[in-house]
Amino acid sequence: MNLHGLYMGFTGITEYFKSLSLLIARLMIAYGFYEPAMNKWKDIDSVAGWFASMGIPFPTINAYAAATTELLGVGLLVLGLFTRLISLPLIVIMIVAIFTVHYANGFSAGANGYEIPLYYMIFLIIFVSHGAGKFSLDNIFFKSDNI
Repeated sequence: MNLHGLYMGFTGITEYFKSLSLLIARLMIAYGFYEPAMNKWKDIDSVAGWFASMGIPFPTINAYAAATTELLGVGLLVLGLFTRLISLPLIVIMIVAIFTVHYANGFSAGANGYEIPLYYMIFLIIFVSHGAGKFSLDNIFFKSDNI
Protein backbone atom coordinates (compact mmCIF):
# COMPACT_ATOMS: atom_id res chain seq x y z
CA MET A 1 0.00 0.00 0.00
CA ASN A 2 1.35 3.44 -0.88
CA LEU A 3 1.61 6.48 1.39
CA HIS A 4 -1.61 7.97 0.00
CA GLY A 5 -3.53 4.77 0.77
CA LEU A 6 -2.11 4.55 4.29
CA TYR A 7 -2.94 8.17 5.01
CA MET A 8 -6.48 7.82 3.63
CA GLY A 9 -7.01 4.70 5.74
CA PHE A 10 -5.82 6.58 8.84
CA THR A 11 -8.10 9.51 7.95
CA GLY A 12 -11.07 7.16 7.67
CA ILE A 13 -10.39 5.74 11.13
CA THR A 14 -10.03 9.18 12.71
CA GLU A 15 -13.41 10.28 11.29
CA TYR A 16 -15.00 8.02 13.92
CA PHE A 17 -13.61 10.33 16.61
CA LYS A 18 -15.00 13.55 15.10
CA SER A 19 -18.34 13.50 16.92
CA LEU A 20 -16.77 12.28 20.15
CA SER A 21 -14.23 15.11 20.08
CA LEU A 22 -16.99 17.65 19.36
CA LEU A 23 -18.98 16.30 22.32
CA ILE A 24 -15.99 16.52 24.65
CA ALA A 25 -15.16 20.03 23.43
CA ARG A 26 -18.79 21.16 23.89
CA LEU A 27 -18.86 19.81 27.44
CA MET A 28 -15.53 21.43 28.32
CA ILE A 29 -16.52 24.84 26.94
CA ALA A 30 -19.94 24.60 28.65
CA TYR A 31 -18.17 23.82 31.93
CA GLY A 32 -15.93 26.84 31.41
CA PHE A 33 -18.94 29.14 30.99
CA TYR A 34 -20.88 27.67 33.93
CA GLU A 35 -19.07 29.26 36.88
CA PRO A 36 -18.79 32.75 35.34
CA ALA A 37 -22.51 32.61 34.47
CA MET A 38 -23.48 31.54 37.99
CA ASN A 39 -21.22 34.18 39.55
CA LYS A 40 -22.87 36.86 37.44
CA TRP A 41 -26.34 35.71 38.55
CA LYS A 42 -25.29 35.59 42.23
CA ASP A 43 -24.60 39.33 42.23
CA ILE A 44 -25.90 40.84 39.01
CA ASP A 45 -25.86 44.36 40.50
CA SER A 46 -22.11 44.14 41.12
CA VAL A 47 -21.61 42.89 37.57
CA ALA A 48 -23.59 45.86 36.26
CA GLY A 49 -21.42 48.18 38.37
CA TRP A 50 -18.26 46.51 37.09
CA PHE A 51 -19.51 46.84 33.50
CA ALA A 52 -20.24 50.53 34.13
CA SER A 53 -16.72 51.05 35.52
CA MET A 54 -15.31 49.67 32.26
CA GLY A 55 -17.45 51.99 30.18
CA ILE A 56 -19.71 49.28 28.79
CA PRO A 57 -22.92 50.99 27.63
CA PHE A 58 -26.22 50.06 29.28
CA PRO A 59 -24.35 48.13 31.99
CA THR A 60 -27.40 46.62 33.71
CA ILE A 61 -28.95 45.42 30.46
CA ASN A 62 -25.60 44.06 29.30
CA ALA A 63 -24.99 42.32 32.64
CA TYR A 64 -28.32 40.52 32.34
CA ALA A 65 -27.69 39.78 28.65
CA ALA A 66 -24.23 38.33 29.33
CA ALA A 67 -25.39 36.25 32.30
CA THR A 68 -28.42 34.95 30.40
CA THR A 69 -26.44 34.16 27.26
CA GLU A 70 -23.72 32.35 29.20
CA LEU A 71 -26.19 30.26 31.21
CA LEU A 72 -28.30 29.49 28.15
CA GLY A 73 -25.08 28.64 26.31
CA VAL A 74 -24.13 26.14 29.01
CA GLY A 75 -27.41 24.29 28.64
CA LEU A 76 -27.51 24.35 24.86
CA LEU A 77 -23.87 23.29 24.47
CA VAL A 78 -24.33 20.38 26.88
CA LEU A 79 -27.40 19.23 24.97
CA GLY A 80 -25.91 20.01 21.58
CA LEU A 81 -29.03 21.97 20.71
CA PHE A 82 -28.87 25.04 18.43
CA THR A 83 -25.10 24.72 18.83
CA ARG A 84 -24.15 26.79 15.79
CA LEU A 85 -26.60 29.52 16.77
CA ILE A 86 -25.70 29.85 20.48
CA SER A 87 -22.00 29.87 19.62
CA LEU A 88 -22.36 33.25 17.87
CA PRO A 89 -23.40 35.35 20.91
CA LEU A 90 -20.89 33.44 23.03
CA ILE A 91 -18.19 34.49 20.54
CA VAL A 92 -19.33 38.10 20.98
CA ILE A 93 -19.03 37.72 24.77
CA MET A 94 -15.48 36.42 24.34
CA ILE A 95 -14.57 39.34 22.07
CA VAL A 96 -15.94 41.81 24.62
CA ALA A 97 -14.10 39.99 27.44
CA ILE A 98 -10.84 40.08 25.50
CA PHE A 99 -10.98 43.79 24.77
CA THR A 100 -12.48 45.04 28.06
CA VAL A 101 -10.70 42.80 30.58
CA HIS A 102 -7.87 40.69 29.21
CA TYR A 103 -6.11 42.46 26.32
CA ALA A 104 -4.23 44.96 28.49
CA ASN A 105 -2.68 42.03 30.38
CA GLY A 106 -1.12 40.51 27.28
CA PHE A 107 -1.54 36.98 25.97
CA SER A 108 -0.62 34.77 28.96
CA ALA A 109 -3.45 33.17 30.93
CA GLY A 110 -1.22 33.29 34.01
CA ALA A 111 -1.31 37.09 33.86
CA ASN A 112 -5.09 37.19 33.21
CA GLY A 113 -4.35 37.77 29.54
CA TYR A 114 -6.56 36.96 26.59
CA GLU A 115 -5.26 33.42 26.02
CA ILE A 116 -8.22 31.51 27.54
CA PRO A 117 -11.02 33.63 26.03
CA LEU A 118 -9.23 33.34 22.68
CA TYR A 119 -9.17 29.54 22.98
CA TYR A 120 -12.88 29.55 23.90
CA MET A 121 -13.56 31.69 20.86
CA ILE A 122 -11.65 29.29 18.61
CA PHE A 123 -13.67 26.34 19.92
CA LEU A 124 -16.90 28.29 19.42
CA ILE A 125 -15.87 29.03 15.83
CA ILE A 126 -15.31 25.29 15.37
CA PHE A 127 -18.86 24.67 16.65
CA VAL A 128 -20.23 27.26 14.21
CA SER A 129 -18.41 25.65 11.30
CA HIS A 130 -18.74 21.95 12.24
CA GLY A 131 -21.90 21.85 14.33
CA ALA A 132 -22.44 19.72 17.42
CA GLY A 133 -21.66 16.33 15.95
CA LYS A 134 -23.69 13.14 16.03
CA PHE A 135 -23.93 13.04 19.83
CA SER A 136 -26.33 15.95 20.02
CA LEU A 137 -29.95 16.98 19.94
CA ASP A 138 -29.12 18.96 16.80
CA ASN A 139 -28.44 15.63 15.12
CA ILE A 140 -31.73 14.16 16.35
CA PHE A 141 -33.94 17.14 15.49
CA PHE A 142 -32.14 18.55 12.46
CA LYS A 143 -30.42 15.47 11.03
CA SER A 144 -28.09 16.52 8.26
CA ASP A 145 -24.87 15.41 6.66
CA ASN A 146 -23.38 18.66 7.97
CA ILE A 147 -24.00 17.85 11.67
